[in-house]
Order: sequence, then C-alpha cells, then structure tokens
Amino acid sequence: MKMSTVTIRPVLLCGGSGTRLWPLSRTHYPKQFLRLADDFSLLQNTLRRLEGVPGLGTTIAVANEIHRFLLAEQFREIGLKGDILLEPSARNTAPAVAAAAIHALSQVGDKEAPLLLVLPSDHVISDVTAFQLAIEAAVPHARSGALVTFGIVPNRPETGYGYIRRGLPVAGGFALDRFVEKPDAKTAQGYLDKGDYFWNSGIFLFRADSYLAALERVAPAIMRNVADAVTNARHDMDFLRLEANSFSASPSDSIDYAIMEKTKDGVVIPLDAGWNDIGAWDALAVLGNADASGNTVQGDVVIIDTQDSVIYSDGRLVATVGVSDLIVVATKDAVLVADRLNAQDVKKVVETLKIASRPETEFQHIVHRPWGSYEGLAYAPRYQVKRILVKPGASLSLQKHHHRAEHWVVVKGTAKIVRGEETLLLSENQSTYIPLGVIHRLENPGRIDLEMVEIQSGSYLGEDDIVRFEDNYGR
Repeated sequence: MKMSTVTIRPVLLCGGSGTRLWPLSRTHYPKQFLRLADDFSLLQNTLRRLEGVPGLGTTIAVANEIHRFLLAEQFREIGLKGDILLEPSARNTAPAVAAAAIHALSQVGDKEAPLLLVLPSDHVISDVTAFQLAIEAAVPHARSGALVTFGIVPNRPETGYGYIRRGLPVAGGFALDRFVEKPDAKTAQGYLDKGDYFWNSGIFLFRADSYLAALERVAPAIMRNVADAVTNARHDMDFLRLEANSFSASPSDSIDYAIMEKTKDGVVIPLDAGWNDIGAWDALAVLGNADASGNTVQGDVVIIDTQDSVIYSDGRLVATVGVSDLIVVATKDAVLVADRLNAQDVKKVVETLKIASRPETEFQHIVHRPWGSYEGLAYAPRYQVKRILVKPGASLSLQKHHHRAEHWVVVKGTAKIVRGEETLLLSENQSTYIPLGVIHRLENPGRIDLEMVEIQSGSYLGEDDIVRFEDNYGR
C-alpha cells in the first residue's frame, strides 16, 4: 500500500469500562484488555492491525491510572512501546485527544505536524487490508487540514449506534453533513434504505494542530485546561501523569459533540472492514465463530439440544440442555445467565452490584499487579489462600501488616525474601513464615516466573492492610 510518508501517530483511547461484558469485564480489567476474538486482547489487535502502515510513529495511549501497568504489560507482550498518558479523572474523548495532540506537537520540533489516528481500543476489525486502504484514502484530506472520521457501512437497522450522514462526494469519501443520535427502529431502517448514512465508528484522523485549532475555536475551556495539565504533567517511571487539578477542571465532552458536530471541515471515509464494537455478549455471535446451530462457544463447554446461544466459560465446565437464545458466562467467582435479547441490560447487573459494594464489579478472580498477579484459591473467616506469580526481576513493596501473618511456599522458581533483619533465598518446595507486624519483601531474582502459594491468617485479611515503606512502582 502506497501512502504519504507524513508521520501518523496512533492515539489509543483506553478508558472504556465494558460493563455489558460483565462478569468477564471488570473495573480493573475492562474489555479492551480481554482476549475475546483470538489469542490477543482487543487492545493488542488494535495495534497489530496497523502493522505495515507507512509513516507509523510511536503510539500515544491515554489511559486511566489504575490500568497503567496492565497497559504497559500488554504493549510489552507484543513487542511495542508507547507514550502512556495517565488521566487523573475521566473527561471523555475530546480532552483525552487534546492531551495526546499537545504531547505529539511537543516532540516534532521543526517537522510537519503529525497526523493523529484516534482509535478506540476495544473494537474488532476483521479486514485489515480494507481498514488500511481507508486510512490511505483519509491521509490527503487530513494532511490538508480536514477533520476525518470513518463511517461504518451499515448492514442492518441498528438502534444502538449513532449515525453519520454523508454530504457531497470527495476523493475516496464524502463531505461530512452531520452526526445523528441513536435512532429508533423505524428511523434506523429508513437510514439503511436511503443509503447515505454510516454508523459512527469513533475512529478519526487529523493533524494534531488542526484538531487543537478547532478545539480552541469551539471549546476553549477544554483547550486551556488540558494545555495546563500537559504543561504541568510529571513523569512517573514510563508514564506521563497529567496534572490533576487542571485536567479535572476541563469540561467533559466527546470529540463528536465538541468538534465534529460544529466543524465545516469534516470528511467521512466509508469503512467496510468487518467492524464490531463488541458492545455486549451477543456481539460475539457475529464474529464468525458460530456453529451450525447458531451457538458461539468458548472454554470448557458441553451443549446438547442448544440453539442460538452464547456460552463462555473461564475455567469451570458449563453444560446446557434444551435451551435457546441464551447468554451463559461463567467465571471463577460469578455466573451470568441472560436472554440474548436482553444482552444490553447486563450493565444493570453491574449497577446493582456497585450499589451493594460487591467486589465482583472491581477485580477478576486473577488480580493483576505491576509485579505480576495473584489469584484467590480459598477464603474463609480468619484465613485465605492465594497463588502468587512474580515476574523475573520484579519485587513487591517493602511492607508490613497489622492484622495478618503469612506463610509462603515456593512452587516454582526462586524467591529472595526480606524478613525483618534476615534475607532468605528459597527455591522450589521451600517455605517461610512472616509473623504479624514484621517488615518483609518478596522478590524474583531469577529468569523465570516465581510461583508461590500464600496462606494468610488473621483477624482482617483486606488488601488495604498494607503499610508500604518502599515501592518500585510509586504506590
């Protein structure tokens, strides 16, 4: 594919919550980090499909602070590095992209302003060639100052998406006429019949300076506050933390509302590339994995006389008999059963659980940390058992607990342990005991993962019973 050599910097928007994909998607592990379509996460595939695009520069990812180490790890797994900007609060897409644009312009010097390819991190696009050809068609317009969006060619009267109405033809696409809110079923069918409407993909391409100039004209408060947040940002390891007060003072608005609905320089490029936003569990059925009975199955599943259902297991055996049009999702700590027609209402379950302060909305059964992960194996009053994995070269904080003692058993690898005034080196099948109140630290000095079983006992076993004295990760 031939394309201008202007630098294109992907801007990865990583702030989605994915509540409709509960119980797999959680606050601390939302859907963009999940492996739903293949062996890569939705976020990783968003980056992988850009391979081969000429002029591709370093990705700028804008993310929530709580996902910073998870995001960095997913970059590392596919051999990429990126500039990771951390939002102190969620202010929607217009401020997020403004921060990325200001950051990108600060790095170009006397060179031409880069193009920003704004990408949600939780979509599926099956036809990579068609996607890259759409980018190629968009580059000349964006380079000349237009604000380009990509309109998904609709194949059904969808009421869950916003629409874009096209205007007069331009090279490779159309002038942007207007954005349209989510329609009812009759209106959506009319849009489909007319043929001059697209679904709103949330994907954009424009010069960094063109975007900021438009923002300055129509949303100066966003521009002013975000500029201050970037100017006063601070580096924290490999992350750039946007200054909290200024960024949080910015109005919260989307690119659509703040910019695209008001611009006279909009262009829409048609995109017919097998796009799916995986908005709810029923979306998995249209990814091409359904069997002859219309069932989409993943994990340890047995189905008998089952039709048109989505059945997902994250470990345990799930069996269905004589059912149809169901969504069944089983994780180690929760099970969802829903009518397929009510897939969008799964978010109501999450809302109910949050009101009740249930932990099942926050973490998956496996909780990821910058040093590795831990998994709960057993829990009862006054004790719990965890499986702990520590990556090579990583270490936990130097810490103590007021309410619990811990027994550690090394299952795999080597553990370097600080326990009070002692330093221990333990290998497989060796163990140690950390009394209540003793300062301690766990480190993996080896080249393979360290796996341990931890048995906690005490009057209180919450994760907030940690007093940190030193921490490599700024917590």
